[in-house]
Amino acid sequence: MADGQAAGHRDDDVVALVLAARDGDEHAWRQIVARYIDLVWSIARGHALDHCDAADVTQTTWTRLHEHLPALREPDRLAQWLMTTARRESLRVLRERQRTVPEASPSRAEVVAAVDEDLPHLSEERDRTLWRAFRQLSPPCQTLLRALNADEPPSYADLSAALGMPIGSIGPTRARCLDRLRAILMMLDSPQGPPGDVSPEPT
Repeated sequence: MADGQAAGHRDDDVVALVLAARDGDEHAWRQIVARYIDLVWSIARGHALDHCDAADVTQTTWTRLHEHLPALREPDRLAQWLMTTARRESLRVLRERQRTVPEASPSRAEVVAAVDEDLPHLSEERDRTLWRAFRQLSPPCQTLLRALNADEPPSYADLSAALGMPIGSIGPTRARCLDRLRAILMMLDSPQGPPGDVSPEPT
C-alpha cells in the first residue's frame, strides 16, 4: 500500500508540474527537464546513437514536448510520452543515417568511443570493467537497464508502452540482462580474458 501511495503522490506531482508549465511557469518546466533528462538520454543512447546524434534526439524530444504540452491529454503519463517520442526520434535518426551513409556504419571501436563520451570519469578499474561489459550487451538490454536505473525510472506500464514490451516480461528480461552482464564480467575478470569479442546475447 505504501508503494502504491508513493507512486500516486509522484503522479500527482508530475501532473502539477505539467499544468504549471502549461501556464508558463519556467521553474516547473526546468523541474520536468531535470527529472526526466536522464531517461530521455538513456533511450537515445540505448539505440547505439553517437554522442552528437543522441544530443540531437534529446533536444528534439524536449522541443516536441514544449510544442505539445498544451495538448497533452494524460499528464500523468509524461514519462511514457517522453520515452515514446525519444524512441521514434532515435529510429528516425537511424533511418536517415542509413540513407545518407549506407557504407559508413560506425565500427565497434567508434561506438565504444562514443559511449565513453557521456560516461562519468571512472577512476577505478572495476568501474571500467563494468562499463566495458555493459557496452557488450545488446541495445535492447542497454536501453532497459539505463531506463530502470535513471534518477526517475519510469513505471513498468510506461516502459511497456514505450518499448513495445509486455509488462510481465520486463522483470524476467531485466534479470536475463543482468545475468548476461555478470557472465561477461566473469569472462573479463578471468586471467585469460575473453576469447575475442563476446557474442551478443539473444533478445
